[in-house]
Amino acid sequence: MSTPSIAETTQTLRSGFLRSCQAHPDRIALEVAGESLRYGELRDRAAALAATLAQHDCDRESSSGEPAPALTAILGHRSGAAFAGILGALLRGNGYVPLNPTFPPERTRNMLERSQCRAVIIDGQGEKQLDEVLAEIEASLLLILPEREDVSELAARFPKHTVLGAGDLADGDDWSPAPVDPNGIAYLLFTSGSTGVPKGVMVTHRNVVAFLDAMAARYGITPEDRFSQTFELTFDLSVFDLFLAWECGARVCVPSQAQKMLPAKYIQESRITVWFSVPSTGVMMSKLRMLKPDAYPSLRWSLFCGEALPAEIVESWALAAPGSIIENLYGPTELTIACTLYRWDPERSREDCELGLVPIGDPYPAMEVLVVGDDLREVAPGETGELLMTGPQLTPGYWQDPEKTAAAFITPPERDRIHYRTGDRVRRGDGKSPMVYLGRMDNQIKIQGYRVELGEIEAAIRDEAGVEVAIAIGWPVTAAGADSVVVFVSDENLDRADLVARAKARLPSYMAPREIRHIDTFPLNSNGKVDRKALRSLLEAD
Repeated sequence: MSTPSIAETTQTLRSGFLRSCQAHPDRIALEVAGESLRYGELRDRAAALAATLAQHDCDRESSSGEPAPALTAILGHRSGAAFAGILGALLRGNGYVPLNPTFPPERTRNMLERSQCRAVIIDGQGEKQLDEVLAEIEASLLLILPEREDVSELAARFPKHTVLGAGDLADGDDWSPAPVDPNGIAYLLFTSGSTGVPKGVMVTHRNVVAFLDAMAARYGITPEDRFSQTFELTFDLSVFDLFLAWECGARVCVPSQAQKMLPAKYIQESRITVWFSVPSTGVMMSKLRMLKPDAYPSLRWSLFCGEALPAEIVESWALAAPGSIIENLYGPTELTIACTLYRWDPERSREDCELGLVPIGDPYPAMEVLVVGDDLREVAPGETGELLMTGPQLTPGYWQDPEKTAAAFITPPERDRIHYRTGDRVRRGDGKSPMVYLGRMDNQIKIQGYRVELGEIEAAIRDEAGVEVAIAIGWPVTAAGADSVVVFVSDENLDRADLVARAKARLPSYMAPREIRHIDTFPLNSNGKVDRKALRSLLEAD
């Protein structure tokens, strides 16, 4: 493969990886499924896929007939083929669209059709879903299965599509990366939508490079570091794991599904130095007694993001990884992975916590925070409101959905820049106390006519019960909101009737839960977060 100039790849998602390929071709870039791939080897696999995409020119037109951004779908599950596929798409000059083979086929098909991808790179897990995903696809697609030698049976099954296996890939030895517009789409990520139709968030190269630059400056990553990789590719936090590591010549260590369920052994055996996960993983590890003192001496950084972080988990984690600095990151996909952070200080951070949750802290240096009231005007320091943000990580909006984009990406009164409405309720920092997350704006419900923040009820139950997670669901539902609340906990040894009585003594009568329910394990969504909709479904099924 020819060596690209640094100027050619400046300000794109692939640029850091390519620089590391130049500087460290023989260092390990990726450990996955028992295989260790060096930077040069991973580059060569990606180049072969890029050359194949170019050979079967998959540029397309939009529904209006005009040229549209070229996108390549990746139907895979944290595999070598999927990671090489992402890089192959980027080397081709395309953005990538991750598709999760564990999602319902109808959802995957919807994402594939809406993205208008004309090429799909597929691993072994993705292949199992092909019949259902392709059943109603009208367009002819290029299907690339780099792990499969013989694709004749698949080609016969899907005659409308072009099917290529490992032996059909083009020679990528002399492949040079295609030019990329820094304002072009690096990846298109579909997130859940309130209408039930996923929203496609367009993240540009400039957006993600701004994020990676901030992270590289903060964490001082070296080629000796080893990154965890716990996130599905459809979760934007996976971009941190992969591309910050590859920008710095470090190693990404991908656990198997079995290892993900036993992360203690994975951290120790892989000698992880940079850990990144949702807080629910820490909660699980605490429940399984995996946070024993000095359990993880290799960790330098322990980062959490994706949901509210309980202070009790951080305190336990700090004992288990005494050499690690712990930070809580916050950010919606629309603001490119994460945009604020808070560093845990065992001497003072407990005082900064609100409702038993770690603050979300300060914005990244180039990002700006605006906390507004109902009139979209800035509230005073220390007051609560909706969090709006702007800066170089602000994405362009939603894929082919100008109406939703206009509603979420606004220019507030007396401001001259577009801000994203996060829908998150926060307390603005006041110089003494940091910004704290109080819950979703839509997590406020009306109970018997009173406006109630479910997070306050959850905090009270966590405190009274001594548990790390308690989830409140408004129930039963009424036309005006809810008549009361049911709270789920996972500790079966609690005296739940006594806990209800203590909650009634602590909370106003309309906020006290009518029932505390035990659940063995909290249901999680595909991103590893507690699935509140699944809990509501349990109540509806009664």
